[in-house]
Amino acid sequence: MRIELPAKENVYRQNKGWLVSLHLDGWLLLGILTLTAIGSMVVYSASGGDLEILSKHLLRVTFAFGLMVFVAQIPPNILMVYTPWVFMLGALMLVAVLLFGDFGKGAKRWLDLGVFRFQPSEILKLALPMMLAWLFSHETLPPSTRKMLAGLTLVAFTSGLIIVQPDLGTSILIAMSGLFVLFFAGLSWRFIFTATALVAASLPIIWHFYMYEYQKQRVLTFFNPESDPLGTGYHIIQSKIAIGSGGLEGKGFMGSTQAHLDFLPESTTDFIFSVLAEEFGLFGVAILLLLYLFVIARGLYIASRAQDNFARLTAASLIMTLFVYVFVNIGMVSGLLPVVGLPLPLMSYGGTSLVTLMISFGILMSIHTHKRLLTS
Repeated sequence: MRIELPAKENVYRQNKGWLVSLHLDGWLLLGILTLTAIGSMVVYSASGGDLEILSKHLLRVTFAFGLMVFVAQIPPNILMVYTPWVFMLGALMLVAVLLFGDFGKGAKRWLDLGVFRFQPSEILKLALPMMLAWLFSHETLPPSTRKMLAGLTLVAFTSGLIIVQPDLGTSILIAMSGLFVLFFAGLSWRFIFTATALVAASLPIIWHFYMYEYQKQRVLTFFNPESDPLGTGYHIIQSKIAIGSGGLEGKGFMGSTQAHLDFLPESTTDFIFSVLAEEFGLFGVAILLLLYLFVIARGLYIASRAQDNFARLTAASLIMTLFVYVFVNIGMVSGLLPVVGLPLPLMSYGGTSLVTLMISFGILMSIHTHKRLLTS
């Protein structure tokens, strides 16, 4: 048994040149670069023209791009081999956070290794969906009920460790990444509707016994932000003012009065969409959404062309997780969803989430470019 590239794949590599030699998908790379360029421009504007912030952002973007290229060189079968070990490492780190993690912004979410601090939950954003894809990789889909229950247990275990930090927003998003794998693996609609009904019925219990006061306040503010315009409702009110004042064409680059006059908090991170909407208006927002749609569509195309269950489920869940992040952030700053601490992918000021996102793109490119044909 040997592994070799088919003739048409060799021709493909010769025609595509350096992109394929680096295992990069040109169309996906184009979308990522375009969004990152727009994001860097808006970060510069939102910071009031602060070159130091822009240089730090570009440095982090460059580092994240380097990681993306590095991960793209790793064949999917190698990624699959190490997936269980990475998942176990991430789970152990979550336990370590609960035992001796560092507090930050009222929650114990950080692990201090002396040289740097990081959030282990970022590892699970990738490790959980890949672990579930690994679980279903060696059998015909849809998987057995036993495997489905095992997958649901992993989702509940991982999200539960993050909820108690407390970090409800991240736990829900990580749970969604795992549930996407279960959905694409063939989770029955009857189970989905039953689970949804059970969750809806348990909401009063969750509200009274499991939600912190600040989480309850966020939900109440979502329904009526004007009830506390100078307190919990301030963020969303100022965000909606910025979005609305942009109109159709916007105020132009560097024209965001909400950001420059410090009315809009977290303007370079969580609320950067509001800055873009104020400066470039509805037209700019439409272009941004089309770019995201292009990247997501390309990711789904890569998933559809994947050659095995592990690659297919991993690619589909990672790109749909990107969709959830975009949907939640834009819904949050527009007043359509409760406020959570979630940056806008490829647009917000760079950080740990940017690194995680670029690694996921590297995995997608690896899945698409490492074509193989098994011949005896």
